[in-house]
Amino acid sequence: MSIPFIDLKAQYREIEIAVKKGIDGVLERGAYVMGPEIADLEERLSSFSAVRHAVGCGSGTDALVMALMAFDIGPGDAVFTTPFTFMATAEAIALLGATPVFVDIDPVTFNIDPGDLKRKIADVKDNRTDLTPKGVIAVDLFGQPADYDRIEPLVHNNGLFLIVDAAQSFGATYKGRPVCSLGDIACTSFFPAKPLGCYGDGGMVFAHNDELHKLLVSIRVHGMGDNKYENVRLGINGRLDSIQAAVVLAKFEIFPGEIEKRQQAAERYNELLSGIDGLTTPVIADGCTSVWAQYSLLARDTEHRTELMGKLSEADIPAVIYYPKPLHLQKAYANLEHSEGDFPVAEGIAERIFSLPMHPYLDGESQKTIAQVLKG
Repeated sequence: MSIPFIDLKAQYREIEIAVKKGIDGVLERGAYVMGPEIADLEERLSSFSAVRHAVGCGSGTDALVMALMAFDIGPGDAVFTTPFTFMATAEAIALLGATPVFVDIDPVTFNIDPGDLKRKIADVKDNRTDLTPKGVIAVDLFGQPADYDRIEPLVHNNGLFLIVDAAQSFGATYKGRPVCSLGDIACTSFFPAKPLGCYGDGGMVFAHNDELHKLLVSIRVHGMGDNKYENVRLGINGRLDSIQAAVVLAKFEIFPGEIEKRQQAAERYNELLSGIDGLTTPVIADGCTSVWAQYSLLARDTEHRTELMGKLSEADIPAVIYYPKPLHLQKAYANLEHSEGDFPVAEGIAERIFSLPMHPYLDGESQKTIAQVLKG
């Protein structure tokens, strides 16, 4: 029997009654957009994240765009981020007319490299008269927090803002702190494949600052003022619909237990896969916990990865490459005039990385089967 990459059906069997009850409640009230489920979800997730404010929105991409708009980002502004991430991180910057400035990654955690970030900020300040450094978006890739002890002081000492892209890491911790309590603003996604997902698109923005919260609430609904027909700034249609919020509320009830199960599955993988020649298992930095949005391995090289993924495919076991081409080499960013070799760590990781099935309902026997296939 095929081993699913992400098993949402098994999860649904756990929460079917709660999901149906939540959706029925929305249908009975008829408040399909911005119903009471939104405020309930915002209150619960802000409390869980130890942050003052949460603003539900239509997607993780909306969350990033709203965060950048709250800092009034636009043409001529530089926002630093990683090229080894999903398209949306840098896309949000470019959509507002600003310039993504890419920073290479740490070869172990795959998160943004604080040393290279320091160099890139200095380079833009010293050599790019066309750009004004404004902020940093740090991505918590695959569920593990970035190195915020080094990143946050570097960012703030240079007068920049810090946005935490926690699309993959909601529920993780950094030095005992929830990831969405870090930075000036944190953003997450409720895309179905995420550790805490809905059954469509959804997202949330987190902020400690009261003024930022007011801006985010306004931006979410077309820049509204005291009512939706008073528009005091440009905004977006970034609302989270009530049915998706009801789904997330149902899933949130079992979320802490699912985090534990993900960590147990990762520990089993680490034990089963240790010692395989040429294969590198994930490393979690000291003081951090991961929610294991993905369990990603490094092969020896591209040929080795092709060989291993071929074995998995023959055994009807899914494996996915996150991410095969870093953003600086994507056609969408051709205007930045990057070429191969500009970000050697990100490019090297992209040639070797692949991800195995990972979800809370992954059983030990399935993992043993996967390990046996990889061992050949």
